[in-house]
Amino acid sequence: MAGLREESQHDWWEVEALYDLCFAPGREALSSYRLRDGVAQVPGLSLVARDEAGILGGAIRYWPVQIGSDTALLLGPVAVHPTRQGEGLGSVLIRDSLSRAQNLGWTRVILVGDAPYYSKFGFRKLTDVTMPPPTNPERVLGLPLVPRAWDGIIGQVQKVDSAS
Repeated sequence: MAGLREESQHDWWEVEALYDLCFAPGREALSSYRLRDGVAQVPGLSLVARDEAGILGGAIRYWPVQIGSDTALLLGPVAVHPTRQGEGLGSVLIRDSLSRAQNLGWTRVILVGDAPYYSKFGFRKLTDVTMPPPTNPERVLGLPLVPRAWDGIIGQVQKVDSAS
């Protein structure tokens, strides 16, 4: 893999095609997509991984969300092309982007995903934070980027007001 770089507008359609390939039809009907609709990705955190020939191997995106008066990063989607799976590329995308998020001053990250996979990055089930229905509460996971960042955070994840 040649390396990671920030996703540009020129990558958008190719990344969307990767997500279509990796996820089930109807992915955009999920509640997490309603939180992203009309909201800009977080600058500096949405990344693509390309090999030496420029072929897209994986991508990750982040979006801002609100939980009461607090903000968090919504991680996802993250995908690796089927021909590149099993090489650790997903882990590289996640670890690098989380490090960047911390360096940019973000304090907490939320996602909807499989706890057995994401726990290796430090994500744990959030018991006091809910995603809009029909999200399975067992799949709502959070990671503090600073100590105790999730302490006292309670409520439903909401779309960021694009006017703010």
